[in-house]
Order: sequence, then C-alpha cells, then structure tokens
Amino acid sequence: MEVVSADSRQVYRLLDVATGKPTAAERAAVTHHLIDLVDPDERYHAARFRVDALAAIEKIRAGGQLPVIVGGTGLYIRALLRGLDPAPPRDPALRDALEGVAARRGPATLHAELAVIAPETARKLHPHDRVRIIRALEILRSGGVAPSEQASWHQSTPRVPAVYVGLTLARERLATRLRERARAMARAGLRQEVEALLDRYGEADLPALQGIGYRQFTHVVRERMDEEAALRLMERDTIRYAKRQWTWFAREPEIRWIDVESAGGPEGVARAIVRMLDAGRALP
Repeated sequence: MEVVSADSRQVYRLLDVATGKPTAAERAAVTHHLIDLVDPDERYHAARFRVDALAAIEKIRAGGQLPVIVGGTGLYIRALLRGLDPAPPRDPALRDALEGVAARRGPATLHAELAVIAPETARKLHPHDRVRIIRALEILRSGGVAPSEQASWHQSTPRVPAVYVGLTLARERLATRLRERARAMARAGLRQEVEALLDRYGEADLPALQGIGYRQFTHVVRERMDEEAALRLMERDTIRYAKRQWTWFAREPEIRWIDVESAGGPEGVARAIVRMLDAGRALP
C-alpha cells in the first residue's frame, strides 16, 4: 500500500504545522505521494492534481502496490475520479479587476454578485472565500458555467474505479477534537512557521497562506490580531470547513460511511475497509 495525498495544503513545502502532514515516522512506514510538491508562492489546482495523482497511481500499481487516496479536498477527489468540466482559461486582466474590488470593498461584495448569477455556487462558498469567489466570477464572466451550477457531474460513472470510504464522528465529538487539534497546532509553533514564511517571501499574499490557520496567524504576525482571537477564528473556521466537507461528500453516491468510534477506532476502521476491498476485488 502507498498513499496519495488529496490535500490542497499538504502539497506545499514549508507548511507543516497546520496542514496535518504525516510525520517522518509515518512516511518511513508508508510511502506518501504529492506531499511537499510545490513552493508556497506557487498556485496548485484540481486539474494539476489530477495529472499528478494519475501519474502517482500508475507508478504505485507498476510497483505492485495498492494506491490509497487520502484527504479531504473534495474537488481534488472529484477531479481524479470523474474528471473536470472544461472552464474558460484564466483572464489576468479580469482577475486583477476582481481582486481590486475585493481589496477595496471586501470579498462579500463579490459574493453578493455571485449569489445573483450563480446562487448554488454562492451558497456553497463562504462570503470571505476570496479565491474561489473570484474564480467563479471569472468563469461566469468569460462565458463558462460555475462548477456548482452543473448538476450532471455527480450522476456520472467514475472514470477511475475505487472503493470510496468516508470517515465520520458524531458532530459534537468531532467539533471537540477539531478545537483540540487547532490548539495543538498553535502550541507546536504555528506563529513561528508563519513568521518564517513571511520573512522569506515578503508581504505578498501567498496562495499557500490562504489555508485555515495560516490566514488567521498571518494577522497575528502582522499585529492585526492577538493570538487568542486568531485561535478562536481558526477553531470556528475548521469546524465550518468540516461541515462543508460533510455536505460535499454526502452528494457522492458511491461513498460508504464508517463511524470511527462505532467501528472500534482506527483498527476497527482498517478491518472494515479490508472487508470492503475483499468484496471489491474485481476492481483493476
């Protein structure tokens, strides 16, 4: 078995504390792919992930191992299993204009525009999710269709055969664990990691620092917010993101859910997945 990470933040080098990357011991025990792949000032996206993941899967299979895709970035997993709907190319001038509106009037202004022309997409995006709001508007203004407005993709047959498993917990139990995880990341040196990144790359808004934890502690380093306030926002945004993940993956018709605690913890989950794999041996 070898792991292919489907995490949009673990691809970045130098982002370790708040990305949940596997430890050195875990990587020594099991080979991991698509971790520490690009620098923090590079943009990485679902289409590129699909190319990289398919190459990793081919390499793993050629070595006689089982590829296991692990991660919670729903769009990446969708891109891998089903492909992506074609979208217009990026328009730098339009992108700059939208970025200017977001800087002057806030991303919520653009979110309100998106809600008028693509309500389903707007409903699934937080009003402060500047990157995704701008990309959706860029697609729409260029004559494309926003991904969330396309109703047919989730009804199509996956192009890559897989046993699709989702792990879950009771909501309150998960929320407690997410709060504890955020505070552990802060204790592990999140502020110092952000300081080092800003020292190295300057004050430019790095794509990598838009992730949860990094964007909050960027305000701490820049002395716009105290650490406790940033931590509370990090906890809140982490829990909100988990809810969005539930909503996203609940729409996947092939997914099979396992409650981690009801299954008996990690060992019970592993046994349940082995049973699923045994039942699906016909998969290539």
